[in-house]
Amino acid sequence: MRIVFFGTPDFAVPSLRAANDSGHDIVAVVTQPDKERDRRKVSYSPIKQAALDMGLRVLQFDKVSRDGVEQLKALNADLFVTCAFGQILSQAILDIPPLGTINVHGSLLPKYRGAAPIQRAVINGEKYTGITIMRTALQVDSGDILLNSVMEIGERETAGQLFDRMAVEGGIALKKALDLIAEGKAVYTPQDESKATFCPMLKKDDGKLDFTLDAKSLDNLIRGVTPWPSAYTFVDGKRLKILSARYREYNGAGECGEIIAVGDDIIIKCAQDALSIEEVQLEGGKRQDIFSFMRGHDIVGKVLQ
Repeated sequence: MRIVFFGTPDFAVPSLRAANDSGHDIVAVVTQPDKERDRRKVSYSPIKQAALDMGLRVLQFDKVSRDGVEQLKALNADLFVTCAFGQILSQAILDIPPLGTINVHGSLLPKYRGAAPIQRAVINGEKYTGITIMRTALQVDSGDILLNSVMEIGERETAGQLFDRMAVEGGIALKKALDLIAEGKAVYTPQDESKATFCPMLKKDDGKLDFTLDAKSLDNLIRGVTPWPSAYTFVDGKRLKILSARYREYNGAGECGEIIAVGDDIIIKCAQDALSIEEVQLEGGKRQDIFSFMRGHDIVGKVLQ
């Protein structure tokens, strides 16, 4: 098959490699335009760099659905593959390849459609997630499903750690999907719209900790926003990132957000139970384990805001 691959971030790189190693012809890779960083240095997307390393042709459009239709038609591709591309494809684009367009998505659809499915699964305390290969449709992540690959979420796994594992699994699942399509064995199943959920892109404010919530929910949130946007609170007017903490049972005294020393443990009292603090980073400072941090900062008894 002749394939055009659409993708941009790190998550898509294992899928591009899998497609390139599958024996099919990657006729072009479409990715977001280069970004200009400090001192006018140009930054390539991870997919562009990977494609160049593989010797693949790279195409970039500010708006592919406006500017890329004719160029994509001229490639005479059989199939388009998308993975975290970052632009919505128009029906005119989707209609170009005779075998359609498939997408690699980081959740078990129809649950967690949208831009942050991996993070939201951790934040919501899910035990399982996975990769879905589906037919791309105009409505976000609503297309018919070709296959699912179920994965267990580790008890202490962060979104960043899960992201890396799921990126690899995405490539494995895509290889299976390409084989099915090439062999004429692909069967697409419509999604159950009654079970669909949507997860918007994460914002910096999503990392703000509210200690009037229960500790287990906050434990999930901290892992779900690691490494970005990071969980944070404020102490003495300065932002304090909580880089690592762990749920623990606690029924003692204290107000929500109060830092308490309990034996060899430093905890934050929550509405129910507490968070045992492991690593923090104060605004303008470096990452430290809690005991190293406390040698220079007397915070026991203070209430985090």
